[in-house]
Amino acid sequence: MEYMKKISLLLLLAFLGQVQAQRINAYINSGLMTSQIEGDELKGFDHWGYTGGVGAIVNLTDNGFWSLGIETDYSCRGVFNNLKNSSNPYNIRLNMHYVDIPLTLYFSDPYGGVTVGAGFSYGRLLAQPHGKVDFNPDFYVPDSSDMAFLKHDVAAALEIRFPVWNNLYLSGRFQYSIIPVKRDWHFSKDGDEWTRDCYNSALSFRLLWQFGDGDNRKYAKKKKGRRR
Repeated sequence: MEYMKKISLLLLLAFLGQVQAQRINAYINSGLMTSQIEGDELKGFDHWGYTGGVGAIVNLTDNGFWSLGIETDYSCRGVFNNLKNSSNPYNIRLNMHYVDIPLTLYFSDPYGGVTVGAGFSYGRLLAQPHGKVDFNPDFYVPDSSDMAFLKHDVAAALEIRFPVWNNLYLSGRFQYSIIPVKRDWHFSKDGDEWTRDCYNSALSFRLLWQFGDGDNRKYAKKKKGRRR
């Protein structure tokens, strides 16, 4: 875990060093993440976990409409199902703890202040999940003796941000793994057997506090005005 912190710090410093001549705004974020694992034969985003971290965003254009952001976040993804409240086939609770490094290209609406972004995120699994699985014998179940997930999670991500008050923003981000986080998980039901690849799917809701002048476009307008 210690070397992942060092890698994340080096990546952030390298990013900031490349754009030191531009306007940079740092921010912190904190919120909740709801997630599921595609391929586990369950339905619904029933697993809730914490997500939060630090980031920086830099203008790519003088008008501030286009910007690039990088973050280092902690995220708890996983899978949860309780047969008492669901028709899904088995009980399970797995917490998967990741360090995420998303890189996102943003466009800011010049009128409404809404910012949309798209990019990719690299996640490093900090520890293999441990969870108790209770089976309903009338349904298909996964092989609970094989709980090893891949350590790397590469995901595509979409994000939208809304200004709330001064330097405070509300962010909604959806991400989906583009490579499996677990391969060939074995399932069986009534004598039938099959395997599935699994992918993380997550939706997060966060509050962001941006240091400095807040909206990058305010700085861009001031900068433009000084040139006249």
